[in-house]
Amino acid sequence: MLTLHHLEQSRSFRILWALEELGLDYEIKFHKRLPSFAAPPELKKIHPLGKAPILIDGDQVLAESAVILQYLQESYDLGLEFQPLNAMSKQQYRYWMHYAEGSLMPLLVMTLVMNSVGQRTPLLLRPLARQITHGVKGKFIQPRLQEHIEYLEDYLSQHEYFAGRFSFADIQMSFPLGAIQNRTGKRYPQIEAYLERISHRPAYFRAMSKEEMLA
Repeated sequence: MLTLHHLEQSRSFRILWALEELGLDYEIKFHKRLPSFAAPPELKKIHPLGKAPILIDGDQVLAESAVILQYLQESYDLGLEFQPLNAMSKQQYRYWMHYAEGSLMPLLVMTLVMNSVGQRTPLLLRPLARQITHGVKGKFIQPRLQEHIEYLEDYLSQHEYFAGRFSFADIQMSFPLGAIQNRTGKRYPQIEAYLERISHRPAYFRAMSKEEMLA
């Protein structure tokens, strides 16, 4: 049986959702975050980096959301329900699966890190730390993040899903898009409409219900 090591409030919800889309039998090992919000150390017993999601299938221990999603689609999507239908959609599928963590999430993580610098800096150095982080965010992070948000708003104004019909690329993209909306007060209508659309899928409801029961 498949086993998902699922960390609360993390990217591993993507895999829980995908498993529900595929209608597979699986077991969930739920892990709570430490007070510091770090992952618990027992995850390192499963994978050296101690990060979630981790999916175990027989002797295979799989990490990284995009890798796990692709593995599930290739191994268990027997009806090809979540496979892109043509060459153009396949290219978009590959692109968005990598874009989510390779281009978009680093900017969101950098923003989060910059916002926390002041809290972790000695009191006397906080004015200087705020000045430095404000400059980094204003001159580097925010302009680039805004370019990505405008790019996504434009794309979603012309496409219902990221790779033709609904696919696991949409599950992959859901996490950073949700983070954008949460941090901007749902400012972007095309992103919000897209998130609303995919969140009405029955498998999404089932996955969310399971996560809430585990929390």
